[in-house]
Amino acid sequence: MPTYQGSCHCGRVAFEADGEITQVLQCNCTMCRRRGHLLWFVPKASFRLKTPEDNASTYRFNTMKIAHRFCPTCGIGPYSEATDPQGNPTAAVNARCLDGVDLAGLKVIDYDGLHK
Repeated sequence: MPTYQGSCHCGRVAFEADGEITQVLQCNCTMCRRRGHLLWFVPKASFRLKTPEDNASTYRFNTMKIAHRFCPTCGIGPYSEATDPQGNPTAAVNARCLDGVDLAGLKVIDYDGLHK
């Protein structure tokens, strides 16, 4: 299973995640649309921060269930944390923040988060 490295622009928030990237989700909610996220969901156990957790700031809105993590220095949002529909802890990795990933080669699933 491959391990991917990722970070915000300045490197203050860095992480790694294990798994196969078979698809990414493109959500049209107000947050994802404005930030341009392409989300790759991994079990929280497959996601590891390489920098201190408090290097990232947190933003929550609407239902307050998703912790959107972002760098307070450069503003990039490399990942979010929540639970999946089955209640499992999950990380939503912004694939645009991963090193060495050919985004053009990924299957993109459109998700209507705006109306959910």
